[in-house]
Amino acid sequence: MNTAQFIPEILSEKIEKATFTWQTPSNIALVKYWGKSNPQIPKNASISFTLNNCHTITTIEFLKSETSKEANFDLFFEGKEKEEFKPKIAAFFNRVATYCPYIFDYKMIINSENSFPHSSGIASSASGLSAIAMCLMSLEKELNPDLTQEFINKKASFLARLGSGSASRSIEGPLVVWGEHPEIEGSSDLFGVQFPYGVHPVFKNYQDAILLVDKGEKVVSSTVGHNLMHNHPYAENRFLQANENLGKISEILQNGDLKAFVNLVESEALTLHAMMLTSNPYFILMKPNTLEIINKIWKYRAENESNICFTLDAGANVHVLYPENEKDAVNKFIEEVLANYCQKKQYIYDTVGLGAVKK
Repeated sequence: MNTAQFIPEILSEKIEKATFTWQTPSNIALVKYWGKSNPQIPKNASISFTLNNCHTITTIEFLKSETSKEANFDLFFEGKEKEEFKPKIAAFFNRVATYCPYIFDYKMIINSENSFPHSSGIASSASGLSAIAMCLMSLEKELNPDLTQEFINKKASFLARLGSGSASRSIEGPLVVWGEHPEIEGSSDLFGVQFPYGVHPVFKNYQDAILLVDKGEKVVSSTVGHNLMHNHPYAENRFLQANENLGKISEILQNGDLKAFVNLVESEALTLHAMMLTSNPYFILMKPNTLEIINKIWKYRAENESNICFTLDAGANVHVLYPENEKDAVNKFIEEVLANYCQKKQYIYDTVGLGAVKK
């Protein structure tokens, strides 16, 4: 654990005011992490596809002011002041205080918007907090022009992680590993790293259709769910399984074995929800239509010799994954069949993306 590298030593420049805008994506984990220790250290390594269309655009205006003990900021979401979002962001600024002491010298005006419906069960904390982290690093780059892009990305991932673990995987793309793993060179519990090996062409421009089964508030938050892993009877075996699966998917991504990819990804999704079913207190985040969609996908795959598969986040919505060469056929299946199980027939077509973009 070497966090000292992220504490700025000398900030050579003085900036009176500056404005930065970043677009950062959500991501979908293929091998899940469920369970962590403080401060946001994962119990097992995970790997995700970075998304492209599901993103947050955040602008932060920094205005020099008297140094304060608490972060001084206004927060607007899609043009409206959002007081209810402020406690989470304030807690995030407190967590990064040691690594970004300069933020206490500025009044911050934060404007944020999503390309996808808020609270739709897509990882908005991942895209939202990674966007804030990139804006902070843009200011730090102005204060210390010697910073390299590699360091900026690494520190942004490190900062984002302190707000939301999965946010560490939203800085870069198309595949990001978070969590130390013996088979992934350069991997760390402190930040996400790009998958360091060659990826088979079949996984390039992979498709992800997000089926919005339930856009309501989850009955159990991810934070509570993670905490229930502390005394979970199957936790240790799960952490071992996840790390083994990451080693397996590393090989799959390199050799292009789609059948093995389908099996592992779906198993990981169901195992995540099995941990919820077997925790104490136990809970269910899937909805009846989640199961209907899963069964329809299995039937379609068998009848069409397809490589379509599903994965799930900690919620009811279904991510439908498929190679680009099946795009037309699968999209037709989604529109004619699966959309009927979505809330108001809503779904989002997405693809694998490359990470944060400065606007």
